[in-house]
Amino acid sequence: MIESGSAHILPPLALATGMIVATVIIHMIGLIVLMALLQSRSHNLKPMQNALRQGVFIVLVVLGLVAIHAVEIWLYALVYLALGELPTLEAALYFSTTTFTTVGYGDVVLDERWRMVAALEGFNGFLLIGWSTAFLVSVIGKLRAAELAWLDRMRDS
Repeated sequence: MIESGSAHILPPLALATGMIVATVIIHMIGLIVLMALLQSRSHNLKPMQNALRQGVFIVLVVLGLVAIHAVEIWLYALVYLALGELPTLEAALYFSTTTFTTVGYGDVVLDERWRMVAALEGFNGFLLIGWSTAFLVSVIGKLRAAELAWLDRMRDS
Protein backbone atom coordinates (compact mmCIF):
# COMPACT_ATOMS: atom_id res chain seq x y z
CA MET A 1 0.00 0.00 0.00
CA ILE A 2 1.26 3.48 -0.89
CA GLU A 3 1.41 6.00 1.93
CA SER A 4 -0.55 9.18 1.28
CA GLY A 5 2.68 11.18 1.58
CA SER A 6 4.32 8.98 -1.07
CA ALA A 7 1.72 9.68 -3.75
CA HIS A 8 3.84 12.59 -4.98
CA ILE A 9 6.25 10.08 -6.54
CA LEU A 10 3.63 8.72 -8.95
CA PRO A 11 3.68 11.59 -11.50
CA PRO A 12 7.51 11.52 -11.85
CA LEU A 13 7.50 7.71 -12.13
CA ALA A 14 4.75 7.83 -14.74
CA LEU A 15 6.64 10.49 -16.70
CA ALA A 16 9.91 8.57 -16.45
CA THR A 17 8.22 5.36 -17.55
CA GLY A 18 6.69 7.13 -20.53
CA MET A 19 10.08 8.60 -21.44
CA ILE A 20 11.73 5.20 -21.25
CA VAL A 21 9.06 3.69 -23.51
CA ALA A 22 9.37 6.61 -25.96
CA THR A 23 13.17 6.51 -26.11
CA VAL A 24 13.28 2.72 -26.49
CA ILE A 25 10.87 3.02 -29.43
CA ILE A 26 12.91 5.88 -30.91
CA HIS A 27 16.06 3.81 -30.49
CA MET A 28 14.55 0.73 -32.09
CA ILE A 29 13.23 2.71 -35.06
CA GLY A 30 16.56 4.50 -35.38
CA LEU A 31 18.47 1.23 -35.46
CA ILE A 32 16.05 -0.25 -38.01
CA VAL A 33 16.51 2.79 -40.27
CA LEU A 34 20.29 2.71 -39.77
CA MET A 35 20.39 -1.00 -40.59
CA ALA A 36 18.31 -0.43 -43.74
CA LEU A 37 20.72 2.32 -44.83
CA LEU A 38 23.70 0.07 -44.11
CA GLN A 39 22.20 -2.80 -46.08
CA SER A 40 21.51 -0.54 -49.05
CA ARG A 41 25.13 0.66 -49.06
CA SER A 42 26.91 -2.56 -48.11
CA HIS A 43 27.11 -3.82 -51.70
CA ASN A 44 29.84 -1.19 -52.23
CA LEU A 45 32.07 -2.81 -49.60
CA LYS A 46 34.58 -5.27 -50.95
CA PRO A 47 36.56 -7.08 -48.26
CA MET A 48 40.28 -6.39 -48.32
CA GLN A 49 39.96 -4.09 -51.33
CA ASN A 50 39.11 -0.72 -49.83
CA ALA A 51 39.99 -0.10 -46.20
CA LEU A 52 39.11 3.58 -46.50
CA ARG A 53 35.55 2.73 -47.63
CA GLN A 54 35.17 0.34 -44.67
CA GLY A 55 36.47 3.06 -42.35
CA VAL A 56 33.97 5.57 -43.71
CA PHE A 57 31.23 2.95 -43.33
CA ILE A 58 32.08 2.50 -39.63
CA VAL A 59 32.27 6.26 -39.06
CA LEU A 60 28.82 6.65 -40.62
CA VAL A 61 27.47 3.94 -38.30
CA VAL A 62 28.91 5.78 -35.29
CA LEU A 63 27.48 9.11 -36.47
CA GLY A 64 24.09 7.45 -36.97
CA LEU A 65 24.21 6.15 -33.40
CA VAL A 66 25.18 9.60 -32.12
CA ALA A 67 22.21 11.08 -34.00
CA ILE A 68 19.83 8.56 -32.41
CA HIS A 69 21.15 9.38 -28.95
CA ALA A 70 20.93 13.11 -29.68
CA VAL A 71 17.21 12.78 -30.42
CA GLU A 72 16.72 10.93 -27.12
CA ILE A 73 18.75 13.49 -25.13
CA TRP A 74 16.87 16.39 -26.74
CA LEU A 75 13.57 14.75 -25.83
CA TYR A 76 14.55 14.61 -22.16
CA ALA A 77 15.85 18.19 -22.31
CA LEU A 78 12.55 19.42 -23.74
CA VAL A 79 10.67 17.63 -20.97
CA TYR A 80 12.82 19.34 -18.31
CA LEU A 81 12.13 22.69 -19.99
CA ALA A 82 8.39 21.98 -20.15
CA LEU A 83 8.41 21.12 -16.45
CA GLY A 84 10.10 24.44 -15.72
CA GLU A 85 12.95 22.61 -13.98
CA LEU A 86 15.76 24.24 -15.92
CA PRO A 87 15.90 27.88 -17.05
CA THR A 88 17.40 27.58 -20.53
CA LEU A 89 17.64 25.14 -23.41
CA GLU A 90 21.42 25.04 -22.93
CA ALA A 91 21.04 24.10 -19.26
CA ALA A 92 18.44 21.45 -20.11
CA LEU A 93 20.64 19.93 -22.84
CA TYR A 94 23.70 20.02 -20.60
CA PHE A 95 21.84 18.38 -17.74
CA SER A 96 20.21 15.80 -19.98
CA THR A 97 23.50 14.93 -21.70
CA THR A 98 25.41 14.49 -18.45
CA THR A 99 22.54 12.48 -16.99
CA PHE A 100 21.89 10.28 -20.06
CA THR A 101 25.57 9.43 -20.36
CA THR A 102 25.77 8.83 -16.59
CA VAL A 103 28.56 11.41 -16.21
CA GLY A 104 26.36 13.31 -13.75
CA TYR A 105 28.63 16.18 -12.68
CA GLY A 106 26.05 17.38 -10.17
CA ASP A 107 26.55 21.07 -10.89
CA VAL A 108 22.99 21.28 -12.26
CA VAL A 109 20.26 19.47 -10.34
CA LEU A 110 16.51 19.12 -10.50
CA ASP A 111 14.08 19.91 -7.74
CA GLU A 112 13.35 16.97 -5.44
CA ARG A 113 9.93 16.48 -7.04
CA TRP A 114 11.35 15.53 -10.46
CA ARG A 115 14.75 14.08 -9.60
CA MET A 116 13.44 10.51 -10.09
CA VAL A 117 12.98 11.34 -13.79
CA ALA A 118 16.68 12.21 -13.98
CA ALA A 119 17.71 9.06 -12.11
CA LEU A 120 15.74 6.92 -14.53
CA GLU A 121 17.12 8.90 -17.49
CA GLY A 122 20.60 7.82 -16.38
CA PHE A 123 19.49 4.19 -16.18
CA ASN A 124 17.77 4.48 -19.57
CA GLY A 125 20.79 6.13 -21.18
CA PHE A 126 23.07 3.42 -19.81
CA LEU A 127 20.90 0.72 -21.41
CA LEU A 128 20.50 2.53 -24.73
CA ILE A 129 24.23 3.26 -25.01
CA GLY A 130 24.86 -0.42 -24.30
CA TRP A 131 22.39 -1.37 -27.03
CA SER A 132 24.20 0.94 -29.45
CA THR A 133 27.54 -0.56 -28.46
CA ALA A 134 26.22 -4.06 -29.15
CA PHE A 135 24.94 -2.86 -32.54
CA LEU A 136 28.32 -1.32 -33.43
CA VAL A 137 30.21 -4.44 -32.34
CA SER A 138 27.84 -6.54 -34.46
CA VAL A 139 28.40 -4.35 -37.54
CA ILE A 140 32.18 -4.47 -37.13
CA GLY A 141 32.00 -8.23 -36.52
CA LYS A 142 30.10 -8.70 -39.78
CA LEU A 143 32.75 -6.71 -41.64
CA ARG A 144 35.52 -8.83 -40.11
CA ALA A 145 33.60 -12.05 -40.91
CA ALA A 146 33.25 -10.94 -44.53
CA GLU A 147 37.01 -10.33 -44.64
CA LEU A 148 37.73 -13.78 -43.21
CA ALA A 149 35.35 -15.45 -45.67
CA TRP A 150 37.09 -13.59 -48.51
CA LEU A 151 40.51 -14.71 -47.24
CA ASP A 152 39.29 -18.32 -47.03
CA ARG A 153 38.02 -18.16 -50.62
CA MET A 154 41.35 -16.70 -51.76
CA ARG A 155 43.29 -19.42 -49.94
CA ASP A 156 41.11 -22.22 -51.34
CA SER A 157 41.31 -21.03 -54.94
